[in-house]
Amino acid sequence: MTRQDFKASYKTIMDDHFSPHMEISFIDDNGGRQTLSYEKSAWLIEGVRKGLRYGENPGQEAALYKLVGGNLRLGEVTCLQAGRYLASDVELLQSGKHPGKTNITDADNALNILRYIMDEPCAVIVKHNNPCGAAKDTSLAGAYWKANSADRVAAFGGAIALNRQVDVDTALLIADNYAEVVVAPDFEPGVMDIFSKKKNLRVMRIGNMVRLGEFAGEVVVDMKSLMDGGLVVQTSFVPTTKTKANLLPAQASYKGKEYSINRMPTEREYADLLFGWLIECGVTSNSVLYVKDGVTVSIGAGGQDRVGMAQYARDKAYRNYADRICWERHGIPYNNLGHDTQRKAIDEETSAAKAGLPGSCMVSDAFFPFRDGVDVGLQEGVTAVIQPGGSDRDYEVIEACNEAGSAMVFTGQRCFKH
Repeated sequence: MTRQDFKASYKTIMDDHFSPHMEISFIDDNGGRQTLSYEKSAWLIEGVRKGLRYGENPGQEAALYKLVGGNLRLGEVTCLQAGRYLASDVELLQSGKHPGKTNITDADNALNILRYIMDEPCAVIVKHNNPCGAAKDTSLAGAYWKANSADRVAAFGGAIALNRQVDVDTALLIADNYAEVVVAPDFEPGVMDIFSKKKNLRVMRIGNMVRLGEFAGEVVVDMKSLMDGGLVVQTSFVPTTKTKANLLPAQASYKGKEYSINRMPTEREYADLLFGWLIECGVTSNSVLYVKDGVTVSIGAGGQDRVGMAQYARDKAYRNYADRICWERHGIPYNNLGHDTQRKAIDEETSAAKAGLPGSCMVSDAFFPFRDGVDVGLQEGVTAVIQPGGSDRDYEVIEACNEAGSAMVFTGQRCFKH
């Protein structure tokens, strides 16, 4: 293949051969049947009805289905009823290249996070199904700017989800960067004129997003395909820890001795701990993240060991901080900075500030099996920690936080996501 052939593969539009309708039936031992009915989604683009561009990679056929009928009850759990559409039935206002599977799943995971953060303007930027930046603010423009600045490099080409109508100020900030997708409940006059200059930007309107908060706690059937065509079926994860009252003081027993945290979080720390935990619920496991003042400082996702993710997120915080200084001061990425004196100055400033980590909160999706993981954050100035608890060595982690004068709370619930 020539280089041009390789590039052309990304412009491929698959003709999917999935049927327009699909049904999945759950049949009990007595012959009772509960059937979910689906209809394939598509958009009218330049007069042609088109579905997904392709799957995760060019060459993979893909189709998007929306739930149009059937109610499913599994024991005491009633799954989400048909007809309440979000990512499965977006209104495509602008496409350039129409969406592929990754665009839809990125937008969906952003909505999965946003449904728990509807009380104030919030922006979540997702890349490869993981949030790379999330922030809340008194204005939507402020929330987007903070989310993008949290990890500007990773946000390149991401999916931006916003929980308020997009105004011109926010649109101008978005247009200064490269994004694949913008999802919002609506767009003010003049916004689409700004976005129209970004020819490959997919702009999706979800009018139902104003009711997104109603989806908090709702359950759907989550299916994972195996290589032999088999399926693992589970109900979707629902975080039970959403308020300060749900958090438990870190306590543990070990060899007849009781251990407890010496200090509970401040109100500012509680706000960051809860915000970070709800972001964490949308991050691929193993994961650790740091949050400060309603903004993700850095996110470590998809690792195999917890201490490694704590270190990765720490190191990423330093890279993010240096890049942010460089971009704001010199208008170029830190990685492109060739001036040794300027690079040294930025490195020294980043080191002195410890990448903004002092005063931040540390979030872990599962317990720390050893204290080495939490020590990574505490050594950088983390002042509060949130984690599920439940390790045999919880006492070690409690002692580590007490030695540092940091607070720690347990959620009592793990939030693995694979």
